[in-house]
Amino acid sequence: MFEGLLGSQAWLVVLGIFFLRVGDMTLDTIRLLFVVRGKKGLAWALGFFQALIFVIAISSVLENLENPLNILAYAAGFATGNVVGMWIEEKLAIGYTQFTIISSTRGAAIAEQIRAAGFAVTELSARGRDGTVNVLQVNVRRKETSNLETIVLEADPEAFVTVEEVRPVRRGFWRA
Repeated sequence: MFEGLLGSQAWLVVLGIFFLRVGDMTLDTIRLLFVVRGKKGLAWALGFFQALIFVIAISSVLENLENPLNILAYAAGFATGNVVGMWIEEKLAIGYTQFTIISSTRGAAIAEQIRAAGFAVTELSARGRDGTVNVLQVNVRRKETSNLETIVLEADPEAFVTVEEVRPVRRGFWRA
């Protein structure tokens, strides 16, 4: 029974299923992120190729259900493809983020440093649990997120910072 499971051709099929599924799920993960960002053309193209690869991968598994390694390769490729897709999407860093920065003592100084770095910032006065605070809002391209985070933390290590993804924006000032 184990002869067929461990033969070189069987291992090639297992590896093929694994890599097809990694490719399928990588494309699927990236496609989903483009769908959320409203990129219709890219989502369509990625979905087309993702579906082609999926059909080939699942067909390979279903042709030989007696080999449990095929099923394991399919599952491992699924899990790995999710992570690879997330990693690629993180490196692409497409889209925009909005920082909300709350500081009880250094709001004006943070805003000044943010502007000196070429970013636009909106300042608001607000009341927090312990009194008056400054709330700063800054929209940046995702590729600039770590740069802005560094500026804020250097200006006020005690600042409360949240970051959210935002949809494309119209008008206003954007760093060139």
